[in-house]
Amino acid sequence: MRDATFACPDLTTFTRLDELGLVVVGQQLEPDRAVLACRVVEADRWCRRCGCEGAPRDTVTRRLAHEPFGWRPTTLEVRLRRYRCTGCAHVWRQDASAAAEPRSKLSRGALAWALHALVVGHLSVARVAEALAVSWHTANDAVLAEGHRVLIDDPHRFDGVTVIGVDEHVWRHTRHGDKYVTVVIDLTPIRDGTGPARLLDMVPGRSKQAFKTWLAARPQSFRDGLGVVAMDGFAGFKTATTEELPDATAVMDPFHVARLAGDALDRCRRRVQQDLHGHRGMKGDPLYQVRRTLHTGADLLTGRQRARIAALFADEDHVAVEISWGVYQAVIAAYRHPDRATGHTMMTKVIASVSRGVPTGLT
Repeated sequence: MRDATFACPDLTTFTRLDELGLVVVGQQLEPDRAVLACRVVEADRWCRRCGCEGAPRDTVTRRLAHEPFGWRPTTLEVRLRRYRCTGCAHVWRQDASAAAEPRSKLSRGALAWALHALVVGHLSVARVAEALAVSWHTANDAVLAEGHRVLIDDPHRFDGVTVIGVDEHVWRHTRHGDKYVTVVIDLTPIRDGTGPARLLDMVPGRSKQAFKTWLAARPQSFRDGLGVVAMDGFAGFKTATTEELPDATAVMDPFHVARLAGDALDRCRRRVQQDLHGHRGMKGDPLYQVRRTLHTGADLLTGRQRARIAALFADEDHVAVEISWGVYQAVIAAYRHPDRATGHTMMTKVIASVSRGVPTGLT
């Protein structure tokens, strides 16, 4: 690479400490970590009370965990100069807010790295704490506070939201405390084809009142802009939507529609199994052997699976299962169709077909 241009080695730039208003003045490589001695670039010598110039008094050292490099923890020892005002005798230290929050044990670079590791890298809090050389509680508290600041405290996170989804989620697997939360996500990018869904908020509990209270606390401009609310079959979410968003349309999301269709197929298969054999499905029963294959999309079936299903439906005693399977596959095909208008037409036909003329044995 004859034309390549290299700059002089700069540890401050390499560790991105220049973005935090720090400069590296020394290093110490230990077996289990790297320690960097730093100082604040800005002098900050003017009194915040009277405006007079301060005289240097002494220095203090603040230790901060920084993002790891090569998976070796990096610790910053930031030397902060203290000043005494020549006018009012007020004592203060250099402003290091660009490097870290007050009383925080992690630098802003470490917080950004921890959030990225959790959300994008799918690392556990324990692994993040190990990489930063801090305790689990220190890493967890810092990440929760930073996530709250980035997500919940962002005043613009509701801008342009026209479609939301709501569902419950089990987040606490203990005997004590409320284990459910109501999750609200922005589905506008999915509908517009501009990107993935985006988390808006998480509310403790899973009830009509929890979702209704959340909607009532949102700005009126946000509620007026909502056109569609996707949800599961829980009546509480639908009632809250009707009361707080009278102009919005409540719909069931594709996941729960497909799941309800799959549950209906399973109930039909179990009923036919019981009627024909007088017992639950067992290893050698044809209906039991294809219980998972029936939930596979028709376009994804292998030749062996197709042959097994064809042999099952060749028996006239399994006609009810065959009809239920056909409805389930029609629902899946409608959602999977790449053209939204065509998929809507296909789903309309499915709804019309199951809304009338359904045999008594299938109801």
